[in-house]
Amino acid sequence: MRSRLLIFFLFSGGFSFAQIGEYKKIEGRVYSDDGDVAATHVINLTSKRASITDQNGYFAIAAKLFDTLEFSAVQYKKKIVVVSSAIFESKLISVGLEDALTELDEVTVTPYNLSGNLLADLPTLDLDPIVTASTLGLPNAYVKIPTKAERELSAATANPIMSFDPLINAITGRTKMLKKRVERNKLYDRTERVRKFYADSIYQKQLLIPVDRIDDFLYYCEVDPRFQKTVDTHDEIAIWEYLRQKSILYRENNALD
Repeated sequence: MRSRLLIFFLFSGGFSFAQIGEYKKIEGRVYSDDGDVAATHVINLTSKRASITDQNGYFAIAAKLFDTLEFSAVQYKKKIVVVSSAIFESKLISVGLEDALTELDEVTVTPYNLSGNLLADLPTLDLDPIVTASTLGLPNAYVKIPTKAERELSAATANPIMSFDPLINAITGRTKMLKKRVERNKLYDRTERVRKFYADSIYQKQLLIPVDRIDDFLYYCEVDPRFQKTVDTHDEIAIWEYLRQKSILYRENNALD
C-alpha cells in the first residue's frame, strides 16, 4: 500500500515539475467598459516575450506556470496576472482592464483676477502700446489710399508738359470718362456705407421697406443730390431722418402702403 502511494506522489510531483518548466500558448481576451481594447500590450515579464491584442481584444502569448503577465495600454491601468494552474490549464482566459484617470496639475484660469467685464478689466491690464503709423507720427499716417479709378485718372492727367497723353485723353474723352467713374465710385461708396449702418430688419420694420427692395430704395436715394450731402455729414441721426422721409415717398411711388 505504501509503495503504491509513493509511486502516485512521485508521478504527481513529476507532472507538476514538468508543468513548471513547460511553455504553453496562453490564449485569452481583454475587455473594458468602453470596449476599446485593440492594440493592448501583453508582456510576459518573466520571459521578456510580448504580444498585442487584435481589434476584438483577443491575444495569445507563450508562458509557463507562475510566469508574470502584464497588460497595458495608454487608456488603461496596468494589469498584472500571474499564470496559475487554473490559467495554465484554461483554454481561454478573460482579463478585465480598468480605465486610467489622468490627473492634471492645477490650472489657474484667471491669473489676473479678471471679472469678465471688459470695461472694468481693461484699466487693470498692463497692455503694450498700439503701434500704428499715426502713433509713430509718420508723415503718411493720414494719407488716404487712392482707389483704382482715382489712380487711373491721376495717370491720365499727370505731366501735361512731359507727355502728350493728357492732351490725347482730353480729346478722346477718356479723362471725362475717368472723372465720371471716380464720382460714381464715390457715390457707390456712400450708398454702401449707409447700407451697413442699419440691419435689414431696421429697413423692414422701421422704414417699412421689404427686404428685397432695400437696394432699390437706396438707389432711389442715391440719385437725389441731397443724399450725398447728408451722408457726407456722417451724422447718423440726420441720415436716418433723411431715409425716413425718403421711405415715405418711395412707398407712395411704388404702392407699398
